[in-house]
Amino acid sequence: MIEEINNLEDKQPESEIKSDKTKSTFRKKALRKLAEAGLFFLELVKVGVLAAVTIIVIRHFLFKPFYVRGASMEPNFYDKEYLIIDELSYRFRAPVRGEVLVFKYPENPSEYFLKRIIGLPGERIKISAGTVRIYNQEYPDGVELKEEYLPDDLATAGDQIITIKDNQYFVLGDNRPNSYDSRRFGAVDSSAIVGRVIFRGWPFDRAEVIKTPTY
Repeated sequence: MIEEINNLEDKQPESEIKSDKTKSTFRKKALRKLAEAGLFFLELVKVGVLAAVTIIVIRHFLFKPFYVRGASMEPNFYDKEYLIIDELSYRFRAPVRGEVLVFKYPENPSEYFLKRIIGLPGERIKISAGTVRIYNQEYPDGVELKEEYLPDDLATAGDQIITIKDNQYFVLGDNRPNSYDSRRFGAVDSSAIVGRVIFRGWPFDRAEVIKTPTY
């Protein structure tokens, strides 16, 4: 009789056993869900960090946005247009005549100018009678620069001859009568060049890839 009483005391009600099992299963499922959520969150963090690093690298080492200020590059670039600057190309090759540059203003490096390359290192530039003439090894007697991207009636004001030093570039604004450029502050050192314009993103109706002219 005593053994039967003890056995009854040791036995746990079946409903309590099922309840304990249900709670255990719920805890396991909850822990599994939390673990999955944690892994998902960790992946999101990884993707976010990778995206941020990619943006920083592209923004600071490859491409940079630039807003046009002023009218010195009209009629090809207007005030407040949004441009994309390629900062990578010139690490592998020299700038080419006709490319549009962004560079640090020689007299105040905190300012950035937008101009077009006209003269290359070692060349001699003659501005006279509204034209630009280039002297180099290919054209020792000089050749007049034909700039088809400018209006036909636009003249390049000035009367000067400039010999460009090594690692320097002679730059002019497309709006020749209203451009403060190498005619005033001299040739631009290659170390001041930020990059070349490759794309106009704004306004949308003028969005286009910027091509280098041929001469």
